[in-house]
Amino acid sequence: MKFLIIIPTHNEEKNILFCLESLKNQTFQDFKCVIVNDGSTDKTREIVEHFVENNPQFEIFNLKESEYSPGAKVVRTFNKGLEVVDFEKFDVVCKFDADIIFPENYLGKINEIYEKNPKAGMVSGIVKIKKSVFEKRLAFDFNDEKGQWTFENISSKNHVRGPIKSYRKKCFLDMNGLRPVLGWDNIDVMLAKKHGWEVVTIKDLWVKHLRPTAYKYKNQKAEKLGEYFYNIGLSLPLMLISSGKSSLKNQSFSEFFITLKSFLKQNHPSSLSKEEIRYIRNLRWSQIFKKNF
Repeated sequence: MKFLIIIPTHNEEKNILFCLESLKNQTFQDFKCVIVNDGSTDKTREIVEHFVENNPQFEIFNLKESEYSPGAKVVRTFNKGLEVVDFEKFDVVCKFDADIIFPENYLGKINEIYEKNPKAGMVSGIVKIKKSVFEKRLAFDFNDEKGQWTFENISSKNHVRGPIKSYRKKCFLDMNGLRPVLGWDNIDVMLAKKHGWEVVTIKDLWVKHLRPTAYKYKNQKAEKLGEYFYNIGLSLPLMLISSGKSSLKNQSFSEFFITLKSFLKQNHPSSLSKEEIRYIRNLRWSQIFKKNF
């Protein structure tokens, strides 16, 4: 199968070369990689332009910086990458982050799943983060004899994470691509399932995440959670249950009310159709009843 890899990037001068070198060294080589530089103000552009000069599988597409919008920006940048290639030539499309280092067998393992399982619509490994200082000399060493890398525990190991998305082309088209909203990386999984596709994670295949995403303040996290619940189409009862569970887990009573306030103030048009919203709500209710009854 032929892979299209799109890497949205902004100010990643410290990480981008590790990512590109790890892709260059893949045992599976049937891929094209487009790096979409979203108006970087550091040396990202120069680093990537120098790299692509000697690596014809890779190319760079430079944009002016788009406005800051969590979730929406990365998808819009990704979509710009789609616009500059002939998508019909590819079988699998990947959205990778610029701060990821891949083991040399990563694409090969992903390809094996797609080849062997025609129902696999999304496939990935899992994401690990460093426990201590990143050692450049060990950047491409995945033996991890010192145990310096640990699972990035912000979602289940069954979830295909945002930094390492891959989609069978038919699945990607069935779900009408990625939605440029906060929560896009959960919406895609639910829509893939809606169209009958399987979502597969390979638990013993892992990547290194050099710059993990984390909210700096609890209030910001709660506000974004309210926006996320709105974007995935939750009804008010579903939002209250989901917010309550999150607040209990984090032992934060204030989080519940911040999330609720954020949810209620959202008024932008939904990126989902009525049918998609109905499916997602039914899916969430079924998950709630399955866990509690």
